[in-house]
Amino acid sequence: MNRLALLRPAAGRLFVALVAGVAAAACAVGLMATSAWLISRAALHPPVLHLMVAIVAVRAFGIGRGVLRYVERVTGHDGALRVLGELRVRVFRRLERLAPAGLAGFRRGDLAARLVDDVESIVDLVVRVALPIAVAAVTGLASVLLVWSLLPAAGLALAAGVLVVGVGVPLLQAALVRRADARLAPLRGTLAAGTVDLVQGLPDLIAAGAVDDALAALDRTDRELLTATRRSSAATGVSAAVTALCTGLAVLAALVAGALAVRGGTLHGEFLAVVVLTPLAVFEIVGAVPPAAQHFAAARTALRRLAEVAATPDPAPDPVTPVALRPGAAVPAAAPVVRVEGVAAQWVPGRPVVRDVSFVLEPGARVALTGPSGSGKSTIASLLVRWLDPCAGRITLGGVDLRDARGDDVRHIVGYLGDDAYLFDSTIEANLRIGKPDATEAELASALRRARLTEWVRGLPDGLATSVGEHGVAVSGGQRRRIALARALLADFPVLVLDEPTEHLDEENAVALLRDLMAATRGRTVLLITHRTDARDYVDSVIALHPAAGSFGSVAGLKGGDSDGACVFAAAVAG
Repeated sequence: MNRLALLRPAAGRLFVALVAGVAAAACAVGLMATSAWLISRAALHPPVLHLMVAIVAVRAFGIGRGVLRYVERVTGHDGALRVLGELRVRVFRRLERLAPAGLAGFRRGDLAARLVDDVESIVDLVVRVALPIAVAAVTGLASVLLVWSLLPAAGLALAAGVLVVGVGVPLLQAALVRRADARLAPLRGTLAAGTVDLVQGLPDLIAAGAVDDALAALDRTDRELLTATRRSSAATGVSAAVTALCTGLAVLAALVAGALAVRGGTLHGEFLAVVVLTPLAVFEIVGAVPPAAQHFAAARTALRRLAEVAATPDPAPDPVTPVALRPGAAVPAAAPVVRVEGVAAQWVPGRPVVRDVSFVLEPGARVALTGPSGSGKSTIASLLVRWLDPCAGRITLGGVDLRDARGDDVRHIVGYLGDDAYLFDSTIEANLRIGKPDATEAELASALRRARLTEWVRGLPDGLATSVGEHGVAVSGGQRRRIALARALLADFPVLVLDEPTEHLDEENAVALLRDLMAATRGRTVLLITHRTDARDYVDSVIALHPAAGSFGSVAGLKGGDSDGACVFAAAVAG
C-alpha cells in the first residue's frame, strides 16, 4: 500500500490548507504583536495619523486570521476526507481479496474496527499531525526571529520555550505513555470483536448459561481500555501543564529582559509589550504539537494494524495476465467441463486438508459430494469458486487452469450457495438484486417461481418490499434459504456449488428444499455437498469421501458411470 499515493488526489487541497494555516498563524502572531505596539504607542498620545498603519494592520490581521483559518479547515478536511474515502476503499478491497480464506486469523469485530477506527486514525495524520506540526514549525521559527530582532535575550527565551514544548514535551509524552497508546487501537478492536461475538452468540450463551462469563471477559477488556485511555489522558494533561509553564516562563523572561533593555536604552518602550505579549500567541500555536504527537502515536499503531491486513498473503492471487473466462471467450456459453486433477489444499501452511483429489464434472452433471465433517468437502467448494488455490494439482474450467484466471471471472461462472447464505437488512427485492442488479420484473418473478416463493411473497402485505431483518431474522430458516436460492438462480451461474443447503432445517423442510433445489437448477452443472444419505435420489453420481487407514481416505459410492456426468479418477483426503 503506497502511502504517498493516497495523498495525490488531495495534494492540492492539502497544500492550500498548509499555506492557509501558516498564514492564519502568522496573522495571529501579527495581531498580537501589532496590537501590543499600538496600545503602547497610543498611550503616548501621538498624532492619530501616526497610528493609521497599525490600525489598518490590526483590522487586516483580525479579518485575515478568521478567513484563513476557515480556508485551512475547509480545504484541510476536504482533502482529509478524500484521503479517508480512498484509503477505506483500498482497505475494503484488500479485505474482499482476502475473504474468506485469508481472514481466518482475524475476528469480524476487529476487522470492522480496523476498517473504521484505524482508517480514521491514519487520516488524523493529515489534519491533526502533519498540518499542525508544519504550521507550528514555520510560525515558531518566524516568531523567534521577530523577537530576536527586537531583543536577542527574549528571542533566546522564546526559542527555548518553543523547543521544550515542540520537541521536549512530545518526547516526554511518548516515553510516558508509549505502551498505553500502542494498546489503544488493539484494545478497541478486541472490545469491538467481543461485543459482536456477544450479540451474535447471545442465544447460545444464554442456553449454555455462559452470559456472565462473556460479560466478565468484555468488562475486563473495557477496564484495560479505560486504564490505557486514562494514562494517555494523563500525559495530555502533563503536556498541557508544561506548555502553560513554558508560556509563563517565556513571558516572564521577556518581561525581565525587556525591562532591563528599556532601562538601558537598547529597546524602545513601545516595543516592550511586543516582546512580552508575542509569546502568548506563539505558544497557542506551538501548543498544538504535543497533541499532534499523541495522535501520531495512535496513528502509528493503526498503521501497523492495517499493514498486518495488507501483508496477509492472498490465498488466491490474480495472475498478472489473466485468461478470459467469460462466455464467448475461453469457455462456451453453456456450462464448461470442470476437472479436478490431483488437488491438495491447505488453509494453514503445512497442514493440508485435502490431498490427491480428482474428479470431473461434465456439463449438466448433478453430483453429490458426501463425507464426514472435516473431510474437506467445503474446502473443495472453496477451491471451485477460487477463494483458495490448491497447493498441488490443478482445477480447470473449460480447459483453463483457475489460477490463470481472475477470481471474479471464475465466480461469474461458478456460483456458491452455502448453508449460511447471508441476507442483508433490507427488502426481499434488494437481496435478490444482489444476484443481478438490473434484473427485470419478469426475471425476478421467474426466480421466485423456481425457488417456490411466489405464493409466499404474494401473501406478504408489502410483497417484495418486505424487510427480511438483520441476517434474515424476520423470515424462517427455510424461506431464508429459498431467497438465497432465488438470488443464485437470478445470477444464472452455469456451474453451481450447493454447500449443505439443508443444514439446520427440520426433516420435512429439508426434503422439500432439496427437492426444489434440484428441480430449480435443472440444466446446470451442480455439485451438491451434503451429509444426507438420500442425496443419491436427486443426483446422477455420488462422490463419497471416506477416512481410510491412517490419515487418508478414498472415493467410493458412485451411482451410475461416466455417462451420468461425473468421472472420478482418484482421491484421498486428510482425516
